[in-house]
Amino acid sequence: GREERLPRRDGAVACVALDRGAVEVAYRARPSLCAAYLRAVRLLREFSGCTLEDITEEQLRSYYLYRRNVDHWAVSTLRISACAFRFLFKHVIPRDWNTLALLELKSEHLLPAVLSVAEVHALLEAAPSPHYRAFFATVYPCGLRLQEARHLEVGDIDAARGMIHIHRGKGARDRMVPLPQATLALLRRHWSVHRHPRRLFPAIGRGNNRLWPQRAAVAVDAIHTSGINDAFRQARDAAGITKKGVSLHTLR
Repeated sequence: GREERLPRRDGAVACVALDRGAVEVAYRARPSLCAAYLRAVRLLREFSGCTLEDITEEQLRSYYLYRRNVDHWAVSTLRISACAFRFLFKHVIPRDWNTLALLELKSEHLLPAVLSVAEVHALLEAAPSPHYRAFFATVYPCGLRLQEARHLEVGDIDAARGMIHIHRGKGARDRMVPLPQATLALLRRHWSVHRHPRRLFPAIGRGNNRLWPQRAAVAVDAIHTSGINDAFRQARDAAGITKKGVSLHTLR
């Protein structure tokens, strides 16, 4: 095996180990990037059917074109793969390939999906449970991101000033956002149902929806991301919204 440590400008250290054709990349500061690089390399190896040391430049080019033209991968996914391959064939298995310099993609600039007021109301009414309806109805007027709303706590609500304290939002920054009186009243009603000592949106588990308040009252974790996304898709479809690109983020 071979290991190399590469200093980065952000202070992290990239550790790459090559052993029997398997590449392990570890970023102490960004474990999600580690997983993305590993996946990209694994898919390349499976596509080529040979070890990483034996992959040719033509195989790399064919793989990239296949993902772009046949599988129609998103630009962001292709860009992650390109970064992984440049890292792999520059620092781990050095190759002097022109293809590595050509793996550049322009970002797509698509207009965001926009919902009308009537569509938003229909979506809220179609939410599969009161817990998710309250969640969506908080995200919409306050302009919250999914993770910001998930981790809201009772102590984050400043009722006197009509503000919500958002902790570690995008860029790990705190901020204050306005809290409409109607949303404050909704959150109070919602919390009075489950009365979790800390969280506004605790996990509700699976199964009988009628039992969600009891489960939520003793939950350890916040409401799960997968459950939120599933509930949003159900509400979107039930409301008859067929616009492309409509997700929870659209409510912001």
